[in-house]
Amino acid sequence: MNIKQEILKAFREHPDQFISGEHLSQLCHCSRTAVWKHIEELRQEGYEFEAVRRSGYRLVTAPDRIAAEEIAAGLETETIGHTVYAYDTVVTTQQLAHEAAGKGAPEGTLVVADQQTGGRGRLGRVWHSPKGTGIWMSLILRPHIELTRAPQMTLLTAVAMARAVQSETGLEAQIKWPNDILINEKKVCGILTELNAESDRINYLVIGIGINVNQQPQDYPPELRSTATSLRIEAGQPFHRAMLIQTFCKQFEQLYREYLEHGFAPIKARWEAYATTLGKMLTVRTQHTTIEGRAVGLDPDGVLVVEDRDGVRHKVYSADIEQGANR
Repeated sequence: MNIKQEILKAFREHPDQFISGEHLSQLCHCSRTAVWKHIEELRQEGYEFEAVRRSGYRLVTAPDRIAAEEIAAGLETETIGHTVYAYDTVVTTQQLAHEAAGKGAPEGTLVVADQQTGGRGRLGRVWHSPKGTGIWMSLILRPHIELTRAPQMTLLTAVAMARAVQSETGLEAQIKWPNDILINEKKVCGILTELNAESDRINYLVIGIGINVNQQPQDYPPELRSTATSLRIEAGQPFHRAMLIQTFCKQFEQLYREYLEHGFAPIKARWEAYATTLGKMLTVRTQHTTIEGRAVGLDPDGVLVVEDRDGVRHKVYSADIEQGANR
């Protein structure tokens, strides 16, 4: 943790309190002049401090930034989110995360950006990623699991994000199989899992997450306004993006540990509790066929099971699904 991160962490742990320059210098193992210099840099980045002689500094307001020091301040995990590469504008965080993973970035590394110019979702779809409004990030994992279990990580991530959203906003989140988080039946978050593997083992996974946090209706192109939403639109207030990232990291780490220790069954139960897909009539379009039927649940491996009108059950591994069926 660098000096800026230590300073912000101290103010996060003592909100609305004055902290002396001497105490900060001892905490950060640097001179009081260095503390003053870093506080001035934070001021230039949008942080507002009150300085009172003999009392020290008090953090008054903080900007909605997703810088590494903001994420580190108050992070309550052991591995997830402890290494962060934060950028202003990138083509896609997935590309940068693959590069970092290939160079040995540790498990739990996050690549985050304030804006993506080439964000994408499943099936090559474009993901609208405007500046300063959402969370565009990729998480690097190195799980010791069978190659066939990799898709389960998408479901685990969806549960972690649904729990984080509810914890931070109070909004009721639902999951649409396999990778969408919905609020009031509109999409607020998408998840994309990619892997680098050999025939018998996973080298690493990169889980891309895009979540609409503070967009207003006018921030969306007209063709998305009926299907997409943001946390701000649904709750009627803005949210601090770094805090949501911290909460997600905490939720993810708890679920990930449970998964590695107890397998997929506990995650499956939690996913089904959030699922909006189950019990609904679906139109399922795969590369080779279209199936109409009712989603009856996940199998023990996390594969969606759909029962058609003739009572035949189909396992759906990858598909584009729509709720409702053609008559």
